[in-house]
Amino acid sequence: MNVVSALGGWGQTLIWTIIPFLFVLTVVVFFHELGHFWVARRNGVRVEVFSVGFGRELVGFNDRHGTRWKFCIIPLGGYVKFYGDADAASKPDFESASVMSEEQRSESFFHKSIGQRAAIVAAGPIANFILAIVIFAVVFTVFGKPITQPRVETIVADSAAAKAGFQPGDLVVAIGGRAIESFSDMQRIVGASAGETLTIKVERDGREMDLTAVPTVYEFKDRFGGTHRIGRLGISRSNQAGDTQIRRYDPLTATWMGMKETWFVVDRTFAYLGGVIMGTQSADQLGGPIRIAQVSGEAAQIGFVALLSLAALISVSIGLLNLFPIPMLDGGHLVFYAIEAVRGRPMSEGAQEMAFRFGLALVLMLMIFATWNDIRGLVG
Repeated sequence: MNVVSALGGWGQTLIWTIIPFLFVLTVVVFFHELGHFWVARRNGVRVEVFSVGFGRELVGFNDRHGTRWKFCIIPLGGYVKFYGDADAASKPDFESASVMSEEQRSESFFHKSIGQRAAIVAAGPIANFILAIVIFAVVFTVFGKPITQPRVETIVADSAAAKAGFQPGDLVVAIGGRAIESFSDMQRIVGASAGETLTIKVERDGREMDLTAVPTVYEFKDRFGGTHRIGRLGISRSNQAGDTQIRRYDPLTATWMGMKETWFVVDRTFAYLGGVIMGTQSADQLGGPIRIAQVSGEAAQIGFVALLSLAALISVSIGLLNLFPIPMLDGGHLVFYAIEAVRGRPMSEGAQEMAFRFGLALVLMLMIFATWNDIRGLVG
């Protein structure tokens, strides 16, 4: 009997779900806040608190600059509190700011220039994107990327591929002018192109030819209850020996690939949100902490590389989410600074207070909706 089995059901849940979830979220949140922290310190802002998590402090220490570094009991985020902030959401403390001495003003976030404040706020999401690129690059360099030749094995009768004239043995070379390296590259493009006309270049019997295909719309529900709509050609990949290999890349190439992977996540996220707005995608794909915990547990059981890749995906998602123009989030602060730059003075205290309350209500509604989707997925 191994250790996991000996611990029983709760022990297995702890090892395969909670611990991977905490690992992924802690890494992503830490680097997000580190981005804010590092740029703030470079601009002379005093940082009072660096917190991973919310609520009661579990463990912490003070550094030589007076910053309190701490881990808190609720691991669903984090914050950096600057000198001059009224709270963890970086809402200005107008009363204290008005009576600060010149020396205090030099360390206050509130009294920095618009450019400095914008750089500090934007540094968090940017750190998330950089973290994702680095993780992808390390995975591609150290562990490699599984590459399966985009060769057609079988074709479903009356499918989009059959109508386009695909034949077994065809090797897909390019789609819409974009070079195809692996079968997964082809799946990504086809999956995102349901109902669109694609020009596909294939190699057949030593010569290249162009085929025209329109991927059919395929709708399915994932194991969490989310509804997905993707494009399908109706082909399967080749399983011949030598068609699949692990390819490792040099650091420079891996970094470029990491940037492309990060952009792919951003692009697909916007495409999905646009689909939700247009009614072509279901909002039940939006998940919260419960779904992240489930996926983290599954990734951990697959292996450390899968868990690292998940951390990169979540890092991109959190960076992107924080750039949305919602008060309380980094994007909302950037909107405030843009308005300040246009008006020549900050928004009034009353206007900012109302905006923060609206932002808090909106964030809470999004969290409730995502959690409701998680619970529905569990019940289903």
